[in-house]
Amino acid sequence: MRDVTGRLMLLDTASLYFRAYFGVPDSVRAPDGTPVNAVRGLLDFIDRLVRDHHPEHLVACMDADWRPKWRVDLIPSYKAHRVAEEQESGPDVEEVPDTLSPQVPVIEAVLDALGIARVGVAGYEADDVIGTFTARATGPVDIVTGDRDLYQLVDDARGVRVLYPLKGVGSLQLTDETWLREKYGVDGSGYADLALLRGDPSDGLPGVPGIGEKTAAKLLAEFGDLAGILAAVDDRGAKLTPAQRRRLDEARPYLAVAPTVVRVASDVPLPDVDTTLPRRPRDPEALEALSGRWGLGGALQRLLTTLEP
Repeated sequence: MRDVTGRLMLLDTASLYFRAYFGVPDSVRAPDGTPVNAVRGLLDFIDRLVRDHHPEHLVACMDADWRPKWRVDLIPSYKAHRVAEEQESGPDVEEVPDTLSPQVPVIEAVLDALGIARVGVAGYEADDVIGTFTARATGPVDIVTGDRDLYQLVDDARGVRVLYPLKGVGSLQLTDETWLREKYGVDGSGYADLALLRGDPSDGLPGVPGIGEKTAAKLLAEFGDLAGILAAVDDRGAKLTPAQRRRLDEARPYLAVAPTVVRVASDVPLPDVDTTLPRRPRDPEALEALSGRWGLGGALQRLLTTLEP
């Protein structure tokens, strides 16, 4: 990874094209009738993000493996309900709407022709790529995602915030540590502990039975972090109810592995890519062909105009 000193914007690409797919009517189609709502919606997202937030660097982070084996080995239920087809070798196939899957290669081809850095690393999710770019950045970082798991990376001191789309990308929740404390009672570093304690059905994380979000926040406020909570379980003088002590004690096997699953990696072997926001297309001819083939005219032209120096 090359040095990144200016404002870096990291896109949780799958999260955004899923939102584009469900937010843009499937009547938006290529000349041959193929739906391209996710493609055009994502281009509009990127156009708006660049215009509103002026990043100097931009990376479209990809899921090379949306359900890494090393996470599943620790918690077998991790994203299990989203598996469409199990694979003996390579990543399992994720359940994706029939008319979205064919759009993903188009999205990748368009990003490549534009010259927007696109990074996925075998064995890791986009979250892990985002976590590693964030850890290595020396300037401010904007993480654009519809996945609250990435709130764990928010860090006011380093200028790391999450831009969480509420409706499209015209309405974004600018998530900093002040907002996190008001909403959840934790800062960025505490959010992962909150998430693993309360669980997350959308990711197949069971959490600790009987410990919901409010109780988890209270325990973290009282004892600092997961290690402090587990130390309190062993301290008969600590302020835990008998039920809380029993539930946490019974959940020790889960709590021993959950941090590794829930916390994003920060040591992914990133490729050497140029993350600089492109001002002109890397491959104008390929981009023109893609635009004609898929009917991307207006959305693509708006983005190109925004990118021009």
